[in-house]
Amino acid sequence: MEKVPEIEDPADAEPPPLSPSSPDVSPSIETVEADPIKFSIISRQGVGTAGKRIPVLTNLFKVSVNAPDAIFFQYSVTIATEDKRVIESKGIGRKLIDRLYQTYSSELGGKRFAYDGDRTLYTVGPLPQNKFEFKVLLEESFAKSSSAECPDANGSPRGETKRSKCSFQSKAFMVDISFTAKIPLQSVALSLEGMGTDANCQDALRVLDTVLRQQAANRGCLLVRQSFYHDDSRNFSDVGGGVTGVRGFHSSFNLKQGGLSLNMDVSTTVILKPGPVIDFLLSNQNVKEPRYIDWAKAKKVLKNLRVLATHRKWEFKISGLSEKPCIQQLFSMKVKNGDNNDGEQTVDITVYEYFAEHCGIELTSSAYLPCLDVGKPNRPIYLPLELCSLVPLQRYKKALSPVQRASLIEKSRQKPQDRIKSLRNAVEDYHYDDDPVLAACGISIDKQLTQVEARVLETPKLKVGKNDDCIPQNGRWNFNKKTFLQPSRIDFWAVVNFSARCDTSYITRELIKCGMSKGINIERPYTLIEEDAPMKKSNPVARVEKMFDLLTSKLIREPKLILCVLPEKKNCDIYGPWKKKCLSEFGVVTQCISPLKITDQYLTNVLLKINSKLGGINSLLTIELSGNLPLIEDTPTMILGMDVSHSSPGQSDVPSIAAVVGSRLWPLISRYRASVRTQSSKVEIIDALYKPLDGGKDDGIIRELLLDFYESSNGRKPAQIIVFRDGVSESQFNQVLDIEVNQIIKAYQHLGEVDVPKFTVIVAQKNHHIKLFQANSVDNVPPGTVVDTKIVHPRNYDFYLCAHAGMIGTSRPVHYNVLLDEIGFSPDSLQNLIHSLSYANQRSSIATSIVAPIHYAHHAAAQMRQVLNFDNLSETSSNLDSEGVVSIPELPRLHSNVKSTMFFC
Repeated sequence: MEKVPEIEDPADAEPPPLSPSSPDVSPSIETVEADPIKFSIISRQGVGTAGKRIPVLTNLFKVSVNAPDAIFFQYSVTIATEDKRVIESKGIGRKLIDRLYQTYSSELGGKRFAYDGDRTLYTVGPLPQNKFEFKVLLEESFAKSSSAECPDANGSPRGETKRSKCSFQSKAFMVDISFTAKIPLQSVALSLEGMGTDANCQDALRVLDTVLRQQAANRGCLLVRQSFYHDDSRNFSDVGGGVTGVRGFHSSFNLKQGGLSLNMDVSTTVILKPGPVIDFLLSNQNVKEPRYIDWAKAKKVLKNLRVLATHRKWEFKISGLSEKPCIQQLFSMKVKNGDNNDGEQTVDITVYEYFAEHCGIELTSSAYLPCLDVGKPNRPIYLPLELCSLVPLQRYKKALSPVQRASLIEKSRQKPQDRIKSLRNAVEDYHYDDDPVLAACGISIDKQLTQVEARVLETPKLKVGKNDDCIPQNGRWNFNKKTFLQPSRIDFWAVVNFSARCDTSYITRELIKCGMSKGINIERPYTLIEEDAPMKKSNPVARVEKMFDLLTSKLIREPKLILCVLPEKKNCDIYGPWKKKCLSEFGVVTQCISPLKITDQYLTNVLLKINSKLGGINSLLTIELSGNLPLIEDTPTMILGMDVSHSSPGQSDVPSIAAVVGSRLWPLISRYRASVRTQSSKVEIIDALYKPLDGGKDDGIIRELLLDFYESSNGRKPAQIIVFRDGVSESQFNQVLDIEVNQIIKAYQHLGEVDVPKFTVIVAQKNHHIKLFQANSVDNVPPGTVVDTKIVHPRNYDFYLCAHAGMIGTSRPVHYNVLLDEIGFSPDSLQNLIHSLSYANQRSSIATSIVAPIHYAHHAAAQMRQVLNFDNLSETSSNLDSEGVVSIPELPRLHSNVKSTMFFC
């Protein structure tokens, strides 16, 4: 066995500096950048053969097409009032089109529609003419909050105020239908044969998916892209905080190697528990009485929710809260002078007085509470809380708490056989074959799940301390009676405690004891500081600053580690300021804990993270320790994991965070360093991989990682780069190659290099609806199950790999898409490499569902998001600089002592 490479403590390591005089890597400022390279997505390079073959079922139902020559005709739809004012609201579209068909079906030749609810409809074959204009009458107005009887600032009828303006006032609408394109269904078959284009095929599949959405809409379901949810209490489960999990189905048409299929999957989303708004707020904030409600938090969570005003049965969207309580909130209204209609006068009246005097409603519970504002910024419309209820089947789009998320996962998971039964029943119950549009195409759907051959790859072996072998069982291993491969030494450290419920003396004793059993020599902590009770009421930043003042006053030198005991396990408001102070300002490794119960397994998991952060190695893959890595051990190879973390839905001005981790200490593939940057909100493609500044310096992510690779790998430059990219859709694959890979090349060239490294680029997708089931078992598919035939793309190079052993009913394979492979891996060697990297996560003793580099990038982005506090950014703030450009706050740079550590573990 080869000797394990010695890893210096990052704080002590002093690699030779790179300078312009360095012959190997010269940061040449005058480097002329070559033109971007145009890459093409590669086609399949064969299939794997390694592993034990087993039959599996997939949630794809074979689709037969008996009229392949059918042609979809696409028409644009414009809805307007009689005075030609175009209606943008989507809520009215389906009602109008249904009424239009009932009224004018003969003029339309009896053709049935597939309507997307917005501006497009499809028919099989043409309508009698290319352009129509219809007048459609509805028996009631669907304007809801903008109806013809729109209330004023407090709900008064339209006749009492001139402020009441409605989006449209008529029950008659003009609907224009105009031909725009032909979409042949045959493009699906041609794409399967490699003769058509993916774009044409996707157009045809989009029409078929529109039919599925229309069916669900006709059943009154909540639609979320291609998923739909019934208003049925049997599908509901309370997850706390006024939020309910609801189980539904995802359905979409997919073109796979085996032909056209219907992908049916159980899907779960979260909705608001319908009922009084005040009840929701009490539950959401976990308080018993309205006087304890935090109204600043309430304003954030209520924004854009839909409510029903129970006194008038009108529906509104919440825009905010009133500044004053209902009994004090004034507004101006115009009233008639006397009984002779001799003019109007403007009076100021409170919302409370209005409802008492003009509506005959005596407000009780909400008189001293803020009102809901359901108007526009310059024209508020106030509604008392007690008169408002949340609309049913309303999605909850805010971020779930860790407790809610755990509850949702637990309550939404199904045993494999139960899920199979649900899917079969759904396909039968929804009678897709009977849909008139699908029937016109001759489409019929098999009622049985598709069976496909899978292979179970051999489990990677690990090496731990004392040259012991560690052989994972069912994707898991442990360190019972084993030591870490390369344990660190903790001789000078400190403990700080923000939690009153934890006995830190006991924790440290048990941690030292557990560390000894794992080979880590941990001295007693130099100091142990408990937070003063009065400080617990201060804001998080003040608490952290005070704690550091106490800490620095007691320390005689820089500690190697600070163990921080937090009062809450997840999303603690101290976490971000604490990490920022340690990683950016103080430059010391820190580990945060919040134990509910001290067990050997818990302490071992903590030590896995601590040892990794301090430069130790917990375990290595046997293949990397023995140098048995095809195409990697002989050629300096850098592995990158790339991910972008976005803000919660609705936070349009909160920047996204791009994180990239790069391997170091080649030929190892288990050690990484991270580089993180902010970028524009909701932008997925990373724009800071190469970031030239004035003066010719590159301040991008890749430069940092390239230099670190060079310094940690004995002065070797990567001749090969393997990129694992998370979170991009198929429509962005070309952007990954054309933008991100070319940025990596530019950063490489900026360091004075002429030769471009070889690239292998792999996109990993978890957000898909393909599931794998063992054909005759109640268990999940075994870890290492890979499928690269029949259910994969007809031409592109992709496969599904379930590397981990999840809880029963939660396993989902990762969909790996190989966009580029200049290095030249065989299918077996690439699949084995990816499988092995799922066992390389240093912070874990179970195989992870996705490769370790992506896992690390995800953790780095999540941690740095909490370091940079975004709470002061509201949805309405502009964040514009002096030139009117949206400014993006920068993350604090990591201290030189910790920037090369695995701080994200």
